[in-house]
This record gives sequence, C-alpha cells and structure tokens, in this order.
Amino acid sequence: MATLTETRALPVLTQARRLVIKIGSALLVDAASGRLKSDWLKALALDVVQAKARGADVVLVSSGSIALGRRVLRLPAGVLALEQSQAAAAVGQIQLARAYEEVLAPHGITTAQVLVTLEDTEDRRRYLNTRATMETLLALGVVPIVNENDTVATDEIRYGDNDRLAAQVAITIGADQLVLLSDVDGLYTGNPHTDPMARRLDIVPAITPEIEAMAGDPVSGLSKGGMKTKITAARTATAGGCAMVIAAGNQMQPISAIIAGAPCTWFAAQGDPQAARKRWIAAMKPRGVLRIDAGAVAALRTGKSLLPAGVVSVDKRFGRGEPVSIEGPDGQVLGQGLVRYTADEARAIRGKHTDLIAEILGYPGRAAVIHRDDMVI
Repeated sequence: MATLTETRALPVLTQARRLVIKIGSALLVDAASGRLKSDWLKALALDVVQAKARGADVVLVSSGSIALGRRVLRLPAGVLALEQSQAAAAVGQIQLARAYEEVLAPHGITTAQVLVTLEDTEDRRRYLNTRATMETLLALGVVPIVNENDTVATDEIRYGDNDRLAAQVAITIGADQLVLLSDVDGLYTGNPHTDPMARRLDIVPAITPEIEAMAGDPVSGLSKGGMKTKITAARTATAGGCAMVIAAGNQMQPISAIIAGAPCTWFAAQGDPQAARKRWIAAMKPRGVLRIDAGAVAALRTGKSLLPAGVVSVDKRFGRGEPVSIEGPDGQVLGQGLVRYTADEARAIRGKHTDLIAEILGYPGRAAVIHRDDMVI
C-alpha cells in the first residue's frame, strides 16, 4: 500500500485557478436543532475570500436546503416522501441562498443561486447553457452557490448526492481542483471506527478496484453521500483533469486547515482540464458540417472562436449543443466543436456580422457559432 502515497507529489491548494468546494449537510446544519451553523459558515466565507484574493474562481456546491426546510415546515424526522422533500427544498433553498449572501456580501462578494438536475448536464444543449452561465458569473467575480434542483427533480433525473454533482460541476466549468468537505478526513484502507490497522491515504494516483473496495457507507444522519459516492465523484473529476481532495470540514476555516497540513486524501488529476475536455469533444460523432472561409480558418488556428461571418455553408441537420465538423474552403476537415445554434439558425446567420443576429433570428443569440472552449482544431 505504500506506493499509493509515494508515487506522486501532493497537489497544492493555493495554486488552484478554479476551485469547487462541496459542503455537506452535516457540516452546515445542526442535526439536533435543524438550524444553520452560522459561525461555521462565516468562517468558511473567510476561506472563500482568501481563495479569491489569490486569484482563484470559486464555486460552492452546497447541500442543506432540505435539512433547513424540513425544520421550517415541522416535518417529521426520518426519510421523507418525495413531495415532502421537494416542499422542504423549496423552502430551504431561500434560507440557504440568503445565508451565503449574508456571509459573503460584507466582503464585497456577490453570490448567485444555480439549481441543476442530472438532465442539465446529460443534455448537450442544457450543458452548454449551464456552462455559459457559469462562465459569465465567474468572469464577473460572482461566487455561484450550486445545488441540485430538488424542488422539481424526480428519481430518474437526480444525482442523488452532491458529491457527484460537485464533480460534474467541476468538469463543466473546467475546474482544476475540487474539495469535498465532509465528516471524514479522507480515504482509509479500512473502517477506522472498527479497524485499528486502518490508515488514511495521503494521495491516490489512480482509482483501482483496490481503492473502490475501501469505500464504506454513510455515517451521518443528514448526509446522503458515503465514501462510495466520493470515489465515484473522484473518478469523474480526475478523468476530467481535476484533482480532488476529501477533507474533514468540521472545523473553522476548513480550507485554510487543508493548506496548513490538516489530514486529507488527494486524488490525482489524470491530465489537464482543458485537454480532457478537448478529448471528450474530439471523440464525438459529428452531426453536421460547417464550411468556413479562409479568414475564419486563420482565426481558428490562432485560438479564436468561430463567428457567423466566417461560415460559408451549413450541411445536414443538428441541434444546439451537438457536435459538428468544421471544414475549410477546400473541404479539408479542420476539427470539430459543439455548436451553439441549430442547423436552421446557423444557415440564417451564416456570413453575417454578430450585430445582426438578433434582427435575423428575432431574439438575441450567442456571439460565436462555436466557442473556442468547445472546439478542437
């Protein structure tokens, strides 16, 4: 087992360019009273302030809406029916969003509430819309507060836990580090509560069947995710080029504690986030073809996005968010990308300046037909 902790250097949290932090219900809400742990949240806000001061974009994936809402609605303890959970989430989301706003606003940080379901990241059109919204918020210096949309989600469109949701958010926005704050301080070789020989791993270079076998079950009365869901999250995050750390959050300023050397387990990223995303796009089967002019070819080769003015023709049928092939004037394939318009819309605006998009389509559209981040050349 020693090789698991010796084959790779630990990532450095202070070097994160884009950081996603997942907060579990047990950390945020007192199990006995159902009340928000205000002092803990204020301390976490200081960690967020410090991360942004280092130049990092920060996204918080926060549980707690159902736990907060059930107290307000005086719902019974134990497992809730789906409609009760959805009602509790509807009430609790207001409290949760307000709580984050109240602790971050005094530091000059604007927050935004983003609610998603599994469908939003599995459907390419919704995925691109979510990504574009998140990118815009981060560019404006906002800290998005993300949670599963429990008010409308049913079992077949649910993540079911925010560990996996956090990993998908990290991939969606191209984060390079993901922190899962939990009631455990990492991955152990066995159950530390029952196995005196169990030891925590400092770093996991790769997720193997041996690593998966170490996962246990949830120990918290509020939290849905156990170690198994964290390993699943790690598999998603690291495959997308995002390093992930599991750390105990039940202390003031838990991010600062990790930086200071608190016990935790890192899962090493398998490459760079942007490179992983490009591989994903390149592996898709194109649904259509965009032929572009020589000027657009030159622009794309310098890392620019594809604008409507550079599109000469549009072939086949495709929808928003679907992969299309990009061809030069001679028909040579240059690459492919995820298109931001349907085939009919692309035909209508081809060769036109971006200022004319709203006039032609009757509604505002994206400036780029394919954004450079959604393109492989």
